[in-house]
Amino acid sequence: HLKPLGIGIPGGFATTASAYWDFLDKNKIKEKLHAVLNNLDRNTFNNLMEIGSAARALFTNKDLPSQLIDEISTALSRLQNTYGTDISLAVRSSATAEDLPNASFAGQQETYLNIRNCTELLRACVNCFRSLFTDRAIKYREDHGFDHMKVALSVGVQLMVRSDKGSSGVIFTLDPDSGFRDVVLINGIWGLGENIVQGTIIPDEFYVFKPTLQAKKKAIISRRLGSKLKTMIYSENKATDHPVVNIDTPKNRQETFVLTDLEVETLAHWSVLVENHYGRPMDLEWAKDGITNKLFIVQARPETVFSQKATHSMTTYHLESQGNLLCSGIGLSNRIVSGKARILSDPRDRDKLQAGEILVTSKTNPDWDPILKKAAAIITDQGGRTSHAAIVARELGAVAVVGTSNATQSIVDGQEITVACHSGKRGDVYEGILSYSTKTIDLEGIEMPATEVKLILGDPDQAFHLAQMPNNGIGLMRLEFIINHSIQIHPLALKYFDQIDDPLVLEKIETLTHHYPAKENYFIDRLAEAVATIAAAFYPKEVIVRLSDFKSNEYANLLGGQLFEPKEDNPMIGFRGASRYYDKKYKEGFMMECKALKIVRDEMGLTNVKIMIPFCRTIDEAKKVINILASQGLHRGKNALELYLMIEIPSNVILAEDFAPYFDGFSIGSNDLTQLTLGIDRDSEFLSDLFDPRDPSVLKMIEMVINSAKKTKTKIGLCGQAPSDYPEYAKFLVDLGIDSISFNPDALLQGIINMSKKQEAITSE
Repeated sequence: HLKPLGIGIPGGFATTASAYWDFLDKNKIKEKLHAVLNNLDRNTFNNLMEIGSAARALFTNKDLPSQLIDEISTALSRLQNTYGTDISLAVRSSATAEDLPNASFAGQQETYLNIRNCTELLRACVNCFRSLFTDRAIKYREDHGFDHMKVALSVGVQLMVRSDKGSSGVIFTLDPDSGFRDVVLINGIWGLGENIVQGTIIPDEFYVFKPTLQAKKKAIISRRLGSKLKTMIYSENKATDHPVVNIDTPKNRQETFVLTDLEVETLAHWSVLVENHYGRPMDLEWAKDGITNKLFIVQARPETVFSQKATHSMTTYHLESQGNLLCSGIGLSNRIVSGKARILSDPRDRDKLQAGEILVTSKTNPDWDPILKKAAAIITDQGGRTSHAAIVARELGAVAVVGTSNATQSIVDGQEITVACHSGKRGDVYEGILSYSTKTIDLEGIEMPATEVKLILGDPDQAFHLAQMPNNGIGLMRLEFIINHSIQIHPLALKYFDQIDDPLVLEKIETLTHHYPAKENYFIDRLAEAVATIAAAFYPKEVIVRLSDFKSNEYANLLGGQLFEPKEDNPMIGFRGASRYYDKKYKEGFMMECKALKIVRDEMGLTNVKIMIPFCRTIDEAKKVINILASQGLHRGKNALELYLMIEIPSNVILAEDFAPYFDGFSIGSNDLTQLTLGIDRDSEFLSDLFDPRDPSVLKMIEMVINSAKKTKTKIGLCGQAPSDYPEYAKFLVDLGIDSISFNPDALLQGIINMSKKQEAITSE
């Protein structure tokens, strides 16, 4: 069905479920199997290893039925006639109850690679039958209520794609952490795919946005380079059931993505076709033949976690205190748990893990499955977002932090720790039992007010999760967070990298940007992909991106920043915002921002991104910045581009009607407007009691600018904490007819409640 659509699929054949039952009958082991399994302790599972071993022993030295041998031999001959006698095979196990929409069975049975002849193939088929009774498969069926004697096994035989000389990986047709449906997640490694499934190494990661992929735009919205420390290849020792070996990946291959952009988008396109064919989100495996350079989809099964969930409520977690950070990695589940750490190196030590303890290990391959339910959380050194362990952890609803690289060294056995997976895709492990709070939001019970409710967001890792909250888009996306956390380097230090003579700075920049020959492209690409991730999460809702508004002292803290920043006595009202963009001391840095935003809007097709200019003091300054934007291809009105002005200086309020012709919208920044109206440095600890956004003078300023915006028919919103802290503040804004109010994520729900309540007139008490 799918080959005619252009999807690369290896040739092959499969044995039927009937063949499995015939094998049991011919060898008279069905009743023996039943008797062995009846002795399983279904309360404690303490004898699971003993029962599994006894069940598998019944398959030892058993032969396939003669008819099945003949049919397998004939099918193999057909493959050899078509593809040549020198082919090798991948022999995969698929249980007849496997890959149902509510149970993945991922990794429960065995796969045998690099099978070269009929004798090896027949032995691999028997081994596949036997693998139906691995310890983990027995426990998995017990957990999911499947009758062992009603589950058969089909053996899938495929042409072996020579990914040992190429690459391979896993694909999800949704974001497996949040359930966001409009992306395809592709993970990849060098060599055979077992390393990624077993969580042995950290893979490359690509997110592709489906709507812009369909529109044939540049659809990769995010990419992360994995360490890829090991590469699994064929072993020269053919006298083994597992003729593969893991070797160290050469350094240059570790630092190279396993797929080109075209290959990523090709796999994503194929994945969407597969998803459409089956009518549900899918979990796929892919491989690239290193000899022919052809791509293949080698396996497909339903995604079994988020596709089964009906999202009626959402619980958010917030750490109330901070502890010593022990390690960090990829976080799963968006929850926080605390408990005693138990470091284990082998699943046979399962009895050492007590219920409610936190399992810490190097990697969690399928052999760990029988004990994962006992753990309050799982922490590993190795593994990626699409490793088998991550899939099963999600299915169990377990908290997990994978790919920390050093958990088993930084955590002490028996130590009390807190695992926090509450902030997007990152997971942190802290020393001690930390206090935290939770808030459950009934998504169905929220009635949205007439005034638009938007989010303030700067962290792309939280975007897919937060997009599920009730909202009308992003009212303020700060570029500072992205530059500070994802890029870390001053833009001019990248632009003039060759002119830097500080060896320490050079070394640090090179470490971050080694895979970018043109250093400024590191800034442009990272910024573009971070903005694109947030824009995609909320697409087609409006996402207002505020251009960078670091102060000179904050810019100086970036890597290489001290070489390019002036020293100011009062940076808060100094060289910041719009004044930097046209000044020769920073203009080239600003143009790098412009290039990133143009990529997002024009090449990626995310035209829901709007641009906001911060701290713009005069009309003349506004004109200069607008002209620079236009010179970089960001023309107001072209390709539906809208420009916004941040209202945070009294001059913006006084001259609002004069600013209006140059902008499509205003956004009130209450913090800066308060400090400049009252003449208070908002960072001053001595004047903090006087800093009040409810002061009558500040309220008058807000009233004036809203009235001016109404007069000029300019959209206007406010970004700040006050509407969620003070119900009367929200009412004040709504009564004035403001178009939107933007909240930080933790304040969104209270803000909606405050906007909906009838309150008395605002006071500054």
